[in-house]
Amino acid sequence: MLTEISEEQVASYRAGGFLVLRAFLNADEIAELRDAVLEAIATMGRNRITGAEAHLVDGDAYFDRVYTQRLNLWRINDAVKRYLHNPALGRMLCKLEGVDAIRVWHDQALIKEPFANPTNLHIDIPYWAFYSHHAITTWIALEDATPENGCLCFLPGSHKIASTSNVGPSEEFGALLTLYPEMRKIRPIVVPMKAGDCSFHNGLTAHGAGVNMTSDRRIAMTCAYMPDGSRFNGIQNVLPDTYFSGLKIGDQLNEDGLNPLIGSLNQGQS
Repeated sequence: MLTEISEEQVASYRAGGFLVLRAFLNADEIAELRDAVLEAIATMGRNRITGAEAHLVDGDAYFDRVYTQRLNLWRINDAVKRYLHNPALGRMLCKLEGVDAIRVWHDQALIKEPFANPTNLHIDIPYWAFYSHHAITTWIALEDATPENGCLCFLPGSHKIASTSNVGPSEEFGALLTLYPEMRKIRPIVVPMKAGDCSFHNGLTAHGAGVNMTSDRRIAMTCAYMPDGSRFNGIQNVLPDTYFSGLKIGDQLNEDGLNPLIGSLNQGQS
């Protein structure tokens, strides 16, 4: 796993709100993580999230045909956990966002099935149970992601415009631009990726993905991270029912069994 980044890459990430690292994983790592993701998914049935209190289940609406989504695979697969909780990765994410320490928010496999619907432009933070200008998501391509099968596109610099206003899943790809008309001035960047490439984007960076116009799956594994010390905002999102019911707005989300601390700039460089 490639976790060394330059000051120029940090500056580029902070200016544009996203960064792409080519060959983030080598061939052996791609195969191991891909197999682990598919193995974990195979045990979940129609549940989107792991755990006895799973409250997100596949349906048959338009959004359910955007991608196959399975969350928190780290809780049921040690190989997924080893990759996404790597302390060296955690330190790199801290450098990108300029924070002292970082916790896992949730991971998710995102598989665009053949002929799947597009993912409309959106920002991540408003969906989540905390607000932060320094949340970050990794998006690892486990198959080639192309314009034909629904690779990502980003609106560079949109993280400097966005707030907590968002659109939900929508059949209109550009619905977000009605909330942020100034984003219409931004030229989107389409980002094809080879298997093993990885992108990183800020939780306020507008992004989306196109239709899968092929007969093959587009497989990606992602993980969202939050700065240590992030506080509950009242939204449940992926939080288990019993934990959610005991939280008060303003409580720190520091339950290690759900949101483990994986990286700190104060850790040794082992």
